[in-house]
Amino acid sequence: MRVAFFGSPAYAVPTLDRLVEEHDVRLVVAQPDAPAGRGMTKRRPAVALRADALDLPLQQPDRLRKNTAFAATLEAMALDVAITVAYGKILPSSLLAIPRHGFLNAHASLLPKLRGAAPIQWALMRGEERTGVTIMQTEAGLDTGPIRLVHEEPIHPDDTAASLSDRLSRASADAVSEALRLLERGALPSEPQVEAEATLAPMLTKADGNVTWTDSARAIYDRWRGVLSWPGSRFRHGDQAIRVDALRIETRDTDSGATPGTVLRVDDALEVATGQGTVTLLEVTPPGKRTMPAGAWARGAHLNVEDRLA
Repeated sequence: MRVAFFGSPAYAVPTLDRLVEEHDVRLVVAQPDAPAGRGMTKRRPAVALRADALDLPLQQPDRLRKNTAFAATLEAMALDVAITVAYGKILPSSLLAIPRHGFLNAHASLLPKLRGAAPIQWALMRGEERTGVTIMQTEAGLDTGPIRLVHEEPIHPDDTAASLSDRLSRASADAVSEALRLLERGALPSEPQVEAEATLAPMLTKADGNVTWTDSARAIYDRWRGVLSWPGSRFRHGDQAIRVDALRIETRDTDSGATPGTVLRVDDALEVATGQGTVTLLEVTPPGKRTMPAGAWARGAHLNVEDRLA
C-alpha cells in the first residue's frame, strides 16, 4: 500500500521500520526540530533521524492547518492510507480526507479509556492491570474515532512508564501491520467507541509528580512508576524538593497507625507512613546532588523517626 507516516519520538520508530519492510512509504512527517536539554540546542525527532537513515522523503511542517502546499504534496502521492503514531499535532479535517482510506492512529490505550497525550503514564498512575494499543480511524475529535483493531497488553507489577512504553512501541508496530493486512483485504472491522466509558489521559505537568502521603501506599507507588521518566516523584523537606528514584511498598498485616508522612524507620532506607500502608524510599536525589541511598540523605538532613515529610 502507498503510505504516509506521521510520528515524532523514538516510540514511533518501530512502526516506521515495519512499514518500510511491508509497504511503500511515500512520505514521513515529523514535528520540527526543537530546543532541548540544558543548552537548549535544537534536536531532531527520532523519527526524522530514522527517515534520514532510511533515505525516505521527510517533511517537518510547523503547522498543518491552512498549509496548502503540504496538503498538495499529500494529494499528489495518491496515498492509500496514512498512519500516525505519537505525532503530537492535531490533524485538520482537510488532511484526513486525502488518503483513500483516511488516517489510522495507533493509540497506546484500550480506547475509549485514556484518550489524550499520556495514556501510558496514566494507565500506571491509575493502577490499571491491562492496557494495549488501539488502531482507530482518526477524526477531528480527541481520540474519538471508530475502533478498527485492538491489541491488549498486561501491565506487570514492576512496570514503569519506560518499560511499558518499550513494549507498547513494539506492539504498535504489530498492530499497524495487522490492521493494514486486514484493510487490504477489506476485512478491517470498524466499531464506534462507547462514549460513556471514555476517560482522559492529559499531558503530565510537574505537579503530577508531587507525593501525597495521605494517598495509599499502592497509589503512591503507582504514581511513582507512571511519572518516573518525567516529571519524577517528589516530596518536600523544608524548602527542598526531594526526588524519589526508587521505592517499594511494605507488606504488613496492619497499618502503622501513624499520621501519613511520618518517618517510621531510618537505616539504609527510609520507611514512611501513608494513608494506607507504608512505603520505603530506597534512593533519592536532593537538589543539586547525586542520587543516594534514602537513609544516607535522611541522616544528613537530621531526619529522625516520628518526624514528618511534606
